[in-house]
Amino acid sequence: MRASVFIATSLDGFIARPDGGLDWLPGADGSSPTPSETGYDAFMATVDVVVMGRGTWDKVVEMGGWFYGDKPVRVLTSRSLELRPSVPKTVAAMSGTPAEVVAALAREGFRHAYVDGGKTIQAFLRAGLIQRLTLTRIPVLLGEGIPLFGNLPRDVKLKHLLTRVLGDAMVQSEYDVLAASA
Repeated sequence: MRASVFIATSLDGFIARPDGGLDWLPGADGSSPTPSETGYDAFMATVDVVVMGRGTWDKVVEMGGWFYGDKPVRVLTSRSLELRPSVPKTVAAMSGTPAEVVAALAREGFRHAYVDGGKTIQAFLRAGLIQRLTLTRIPVLLGEGIPLFGNLPRDVKLKHLLTRVLGDAMVQSEYDVLAASA
């Protein structure tokens, strides 16, 4: 099973403010690239399940709207997951290590997972289960916040695939994750 990341960071590597705030992300005021222009729509067409941590789930639900279409979404949590009526029936809770989650998803017939959320991305990366990273850097320095990357037990080598400018200032790069080095 393949697992990929598609996420935005501040230029200094944060995915949110310390309190989880996302107000620094480009808005939907028409001046920012649309999802089709950022490659998000094309990326979503390649995945058949979304995996996110509970913190990301709580933020997504708080934001309103739904970003995942009819894709199945698996929320990694050890707590019960109360689903609002506006949430698609394709959302379910699950738990386990990243390897257990990937194995369970593969048994369900899924082939490509979109892994979302800082702690979840970090855990899957540490476990060597991410194959592709798409990072969009937003031209803002937050100085502090929730980092995308945490401690790793070893180097993770990447192969640069492409970099492009989105709109007038965002920079997006794609990488294949090659292997972890001792």
